[in-house]
Amino acid sequence: MLPSNPKKRQRVIHHRHISTATTSRLSSTAALIDSLSYKTATETSQKLRRTSSHPLFPSSSSSSSSSASTTAADTSFNDPTTADVILRLFLDPTAPFTDADDSVSSVDSQSDVQIYLHSPVLCRAKYFSALLSYRWQNNSSIESSNPISDCKNLTSLKFGVPPTQGSIDIHLTVLELLYTNDFGTVINSASVALDILPVALELLFEDCVKKCVKFLEVVPWSEEDEKRVLSLIPFLREEESEELLARVSPGKDDSCEEMLHGLILSAIHIHPHMAFVKAFVAKLLRDFSSRESARRGLERAFEASLKIVKDSLEEYSSPDFRGDHNETEAIQRLSLHRALTNGKHLLWLVERMIELRVADCAVKEWSEQPAFTADLQRAFREDAWRNIVPGLPAVVLRCTSKLANAVAAGTILAARQVRMKLVKDWLPVLIVCKDNVSPMSPSHKSLYVELEETFLRIISTLPMSDAQELLQQCLSFSTRNVEDCPHLVVAFNTWFRRAMRPPRGNFF
Repeated sequence: MLPSNPKKRQRVIHHRHISTATTSRLSSTAALIDSLSYKTATETSQKLRRTSSHPLFPSSSSSSSSSASTTAADTSFNDPTTADVILRLFLDPTAPFTDADDSVSSVDSQSDVQIYLHSPVLCRAKYFSALLSYRWQNNSSIESSNPISDCKNLTSLKFGVPPTQGSIDIHLTVLELLYTNDFGTVINSASVALDILPVALELLFEDCVKKCVKFLEVVPWSEEDEKRVLSLIPFLREEESEELLARVSPGKDDSCEEMLHGLILSAIHIHPHMAFVKAFVAKLLRDFSSRESARRGLERAFEASLKIVKDSLEEYSSPDFRGDHNETEAIQRLSLHRALTNGKHLLWLVERMIELRVADCAVKEWSEQPAFTADLQRAFREDAWRNIVPGLPAVVLRCTSKLANAVAAGTILAARQVRMKLVKDWLPVLIVCKDNVSPMSPSHKSLYVELEETFLRIISTLPMSDAQELLQQCLSFSTRNVEDCPHLVVAFNTWFRRAMRPPRGNFF
């Protein structure tokens, strides 16, 4: 029902991205409400109160259904015998909610419809309530008062609708909804609600608007439905659009990054079917549009997993607790298992970062781990790890190999200092693993040779003085058979060939 101050019920458009035609039409609709005098608004409010208390629109405490049925029969939709309003619907290209891309040739077969309605019922929509008020009897939307055969005068109204497919049928449906409170039989899908909502908004049919919005809040949408919802949100009040916006708008700017980070953590830590979930999350990361969000999510997980591995190795190598031998051994075993588990997580994260070409920070971080590599060397010189975590050396070296290969291939453009430190800190770990893993399995041998070749390729990119220092540490790559280490032969030949050139001053 219309309150004494019509402005409080005016529909507010709180977004700005609205077409000029639509704004103009809705503004004129609101002007009908705004311009009513206090007296006229009160009279209209009284009419609406009578309409809302009419048995045709029963409340939960309404009278018997037989009484409602009798009254409904007296004021049924499009009944010329009881109507006091004739409404003409016609196609109007300037009508609101008209898409510029819509084809006028695709409209309904009927382009002009005349229906018989009842003013008390029409007043449920505030557009018609204002239009039929006494002050607006000379409005351009009111054509004239035409007598009919039973000497009863009818008010003739005209209303333009968008020239789009089904537009007139949708307007007829909304007008028919004025005659009932049972919206659920009509509003039974998201597409229907989205068809009806623009017309209900235009007519200021508040009950229908609420029903459409409530329905859209609770049902799933297709992608096309979502586009239509977004286009209609600007025409809703802020409180009406709150739930719809919450579904399609992030609460904060970094929500995508937080979501990706959560998925990564779930894939590597939580989910029981880890392999399948890791594959799925890897696909999401590949397909995600924002490479920077994926980078930040992966880097956070990488740093956290690396810290756990480092802390675990430190606890194993330098236990800071006192207890009996069995307690110490149990804690050390636990530390190694934790290091292995998170090392596997690190390997998966490194692979994803390299795949997405966002491993720059990971390479820099990996090259700045002198304490970590020292702990690894101490651990691998002992025998305990062989029975507890025999796969730990391979996991650590695979992480190193993946990052070093990306640097050598130019996938990651690492600075000279990063390249040098990467080889300098991790070369001793490789050497210790070769010396202490016995017997050496074929897979380990292949990994060692691959990492040796990669380190030698990186050394070839360094200044002669740095390469000279690091190459001398690579002598352990040689075997009893010189033919088995061609990569080392090539590396030394390359260095000597460069060293035989004249000093740089002689080039100028």
